[in-house]
Amino acid sequence: MSKLDVLIINPSALEDIYQSLTKDYVAIETPIWAALIANHVRSKNYGVAILDCEAEWLTATQAAEKVGDYDPRIVAVVVYGQQPSASTQNMYGAGKVVTAIKERYPDKKIVLIGGHCTALPQITLKQEKADFVAQGEGLQTLIGLLETKNLDDTASLKKVPGLWYRDESGTPTFTMPSQKVPQSEMANQLPGMAFDLLPMKNYRAHNWHALTNGNDRQPYASVYTSLGCPFKCSFCCINAPFGGSSFRYWNPEFMIKQFDTLANDYGVKNVKIADEMFVLKEKHFLELCKLLKQRDYGFNIWAYSRIDTAKPEHMKALKDAGVNWIVLGIESYSKFVRDGVTKGRFTDDDIPKVVDMFRDHGINVMGNYIFGLPDDDYESMQLTLDTAIELNTEWANFYSAMAYPGSQLYNMAITEGWRLPETWVGYSQHAKDCLPLPTKHLKAGEVLSYRDKAWEIYFQNPKYLNLVRDKFGQEAFNHILGMTKTKLARSNTLSIPPEYPKRPYPIDDEYRRNLKQIGVEAPAP
Repeated sequence: MSKLDVLIINPSALEDIYQSLTKDYVAIETPIWAALIANHVRSKNYGVAILDCEAEWLTATQAAEKVGDYDPRIVAVVVYGQQPSASTQNMYGAGKVVTAIKERYPDKKIVLIGGHCTALPQITLKQEKADFVAQGEGLQTLIGLLETKNLDDTASLKKVPGLWYRDESGTPTFTMPSQKVPQSEMANQLPGMAFDLLPMKNYRAHNWHALTNGNDRQPYASVYTSLGCPFKCSFCCINAPFGGSSFRYWNPEFMIKQFDTLANDYGVKNVKIADEMFVLKEKHFLELCKLLKQRDYGFNIWAYSRIDTAKPEHMKALKDAGVNWIVLGIESYSKFVRDGVTKGRFTDDDIPKVVDMFRDHGINVMGNYIFGLPDDDYESMQLTLDTAIELNTEWANFYSAMAYPGSQLYNMAITEGWRLPETWVGYSQHAKDCLPLPTKHLKAGEVLSYRDKAWEIYFQNPKYLNLVRDKFGQEAFNHILGMTKTKLARSNTLSIPPEYPKRPYPIDDEYRRNLKQIGVEAPAP
């Protein structure tokens, strides 16, 4: 294999991040930022390849061995994920692969790029064995490194925008801010994803996503149609790489060509539109929906919306485009709690109305909920769980509030001296060492215990299981109950009052029989 200019690595630590959920339940996502950066590099006439450790199920040691086969001038380890928290949890795998490469090839130059690295660039350079850290989107920084003839010459490195490096004394040093891609240059500077450099046959959809596709999870792809978010929720770190809240998008005529490629070249049906807020700018998403309807590829799409951006006139266009799932950030049912994290632009009454609006048009709803926001106590968390159970959406994500680097909550945690996870993998909601934030009223371990029990209550609820069986069939019903057999190992849970969280249904004989059919032991009454 001829020598490359740059090898882009998507690191992996799936089994540490998701534990026993990894094998059967989690998605294997296309690494969007790695593929976007690769096409940017190609547009500048440099040679590039992608090594996706997740899709290839490679350990850090195996990835390091392959670096020798590619023999790139620069290795770029891209630390991003498919939701804001994933960059920090993926830093765990990134650190392992950087260390493995340096042990095998100590002279190989490595740059770390991603949201976590941008949020904590100096810490990242101090902690990791990489030579460089990119602060910002990483495009200008990577090209600047490729244009630098001598990567050991600090005088030359000073000219590279957005670069953190070690000076002659080993001190972390920053050059200058890099500029993010302007709206007018989106298609030129970020000319789509390099699907041809990815092992497309290896990606698989989330287990719930495929419920509307006959449980067929492959082939699968994730795409961005826009970057950033104009909102400023204090628990979110989505805008860390972009230097603040913003929203840029690719022209719909450009984006439809990406969907053409997925359908025609790779036979993809399951598609995740990973935009932090797809249902937002009508000129953008409605025009793209129109083009998708015209193509009629039969896509099974899921995307994000907000309670306060969804409108009745959007529904038909979304459904006609193939949007079968919408994810709504409900977070907490308590407006007082939402207001405390800059998430109070909708009323409690709006939530069921918007959920019904989507479902009335044949669009399934996933509700996202957060336990342990700063003003939460047991009663407010119970209110959130009660709301989730009453709404009975087709899927639900239950999160614990985390102080993700790049978020306002992280800055608050540092100021207040709150305990944070000891490793980056501890920022994963599903990791053994997961450690959420405490609230004004509860300890971190109490929040985590509540979250885990609330999750079990929701997915073992007969009302929910009957919905699943009626809409998706017996196989889906059995799959969901089987999922509840999976118990995550936890290091940081604490005992909570036995009355919390409250279970809204009895543990009767019929319920026990349903569980016994698939080998699930009924919880205590």
